[in-house]
Amino acid sequence: MTPFLEGLDALLDISILLYMLVGLLLGFMVGAFPGITATMAVALAAGFTMTLEPVQGLAVLLTIYVAANFGDRVPSILINTPGTPASIATTLDGYPMAKQGRAGLALTMSAIVSAVGILASLVLFAVAAVPIASFARDYFKSPELFALVVFGIAIMIGISSKSMLKGILAGLFGLMLGTVGTYAATADKRFTFGSLDLVEGLNFIAVIIGLFGIAELFDQLLTYRKNNVRPISSLGRWWPNKAEFKQSGRATAVAGAVGLGVGLIPAAGGDIAGLIGWDRARKASKHPEMFGKGSIEGVAASDTASSATLGGSLTTTMALGIPGDSVMAVMIGSMIIWGITPGPTLFTERPDLVVSIVGIMLVATLLSLVLSLVRMKGMVKLLDVPQPYLWSGILIFCIIGTYATSNSIATVITMLLFGVIGVLLKRMQVPAGPVVLGLLLGPLAEENLARTLAILPTKPFFEVVSPIAIVLLVLAVLSIVMPAIRAARKPRSERASFADSVLDTESLAQISKAHDELAADPELLTSTVRTPDSPPRRGLRRKNKENKK
Repeated sequence: MTPFLEGLDALLDISILLYMLVGLLLGFMVGAFPGITATMAVALAAGFTMTLEPVQGLAVLLTIYVAANFGDRVPSILINTPGTPASIATTLDGYPMAKQGRAGLALTMSAIVSAVGILASLVLFAVAAVPIASFARDYFKSPELFALVVFGIAIMIGISSKSMLKGILAGLFGLMLGTVGTYAATADKRFTFGSLDLVEGLNFIAVIIGLFGIAELFDQLLTYRKNNVRPISSLGRWWPNKAEFKQSGRATAVAGAVGLGVGLIPAAGGDIAGLIGWDRARKASKHPEMFGKGSIEGVAASDTASSATLGGSLTTTMALGIPGDSVMAVMIGSMIIWGITPGPTLFTERPDLVVSIVGIMLVATLLSLVLSLVRMKGMVKLLDVPQPYLWSGILIFCIIGTYATSNSIATVITMLLFGVIGVLLKRMQVPAGPVVLGLLLGPLAEENLARTLAILPTKPFFEVVSPIAIVLLVLAVLSIVMPAIRAARKPRSERASFADSVLDTESLAQISKAHDELAADPELLTSTVRTPDSPPRRGLRRKNKENKK
């Protein structure tokens, strides 16, 4: 049987469908609740999937990843609050559409273009992953792999924080964490302090649940303010007509291309792609003045771009072993625990698994699209769930999931400790992404560096270190030095993130104005917007009668 058929055959097991349904429900709920990110959900679920077969576990994790990309549009459109960072750009036109009584139309268009973006990204993965993996397998030895890891960490440092210094400190902190445990080259124990729990290094699942789950939970507890804002419940017309589909076509194409490109950049996730895609679509539109005021093109552009990053992120993760975003970093950690090493060798050792991964994401996208088109009223109800109930449930599952990875209380303590560290990092505006990448890839970089240093005394330098390694190291240095130089020339108040640096001043002003207008008008935060054909509510009738008296 060919690897292609083996990969498809693995998906025919009824248990795979059941696990995907679990991931589908979890992903939608995660996306619908603001503040609960897909990274947090995947990290938490990873603790419960360690005992499953790899394909079963990936069915849960990948489906959560895909479904959260659909569910997070709901709060963005209905309450002007992004469900996850990837849906930040959706608020620019999604919420104004909802205030105009077109919430259903915005939700439906969002679901359709999100599916289009993910499917297009899977085509990119199918086309690009194998050539990239083959090139890396043939030309990437220890020096090149070390340089590639350094380049990946440098890119994440460069675009994950407004402050380059904070990004560098985060990356160094992650590399330091990666040195805890047994050194592979000499089998020496380092920084274990006599604890057997640290001999094999820090528990990766405990660290990421702490940094992304517990830290977010603690931060919300510390900053919680009771909010009486209720989601818009009048959805209005929900199916786009032919003219609206045609109007959104150009925006979808332009933003999709942006998302596919941005997705190939490590750490440049859907939030960056969404803003850049929205900006590029506005410039290509025949009605750019409508963007930020409830344009269906704006919704189509932002959601296509952010969704199209999934395949690019999957490509760099599976072909090179460099996670494209924080969710893929968690995915790599889970696969390593299963005994699977993402990278160039994956396509030769487990080609059937690669086929299964693509099949899971394809089916998950179609299931998410179907659920998105029938779940609207029900998803609105989810937004009314009080946050304290969510916090208690999340904390319980974080503890259970972390304990399940090792059956050790020390692992739970590690999780809580990194939860506190994560809160401190958030308050100091230090990104957690480079920390996770340094912890995950640090040992790999160290191992390949040790091999390179062992070979250098026996052979000429340029026979060991190829031009590819030198170019990657030069690019890594430039990716840190050049943004730092540009930022140093600007006043501190004008220093911006990667997303802001690629948007022009006019676009930044329009984005800021759209958010300010929505936040400043209290009338925009009512619970319901009636469509022209809907009858008045009872409360309004009673109030009118009292006024007449």
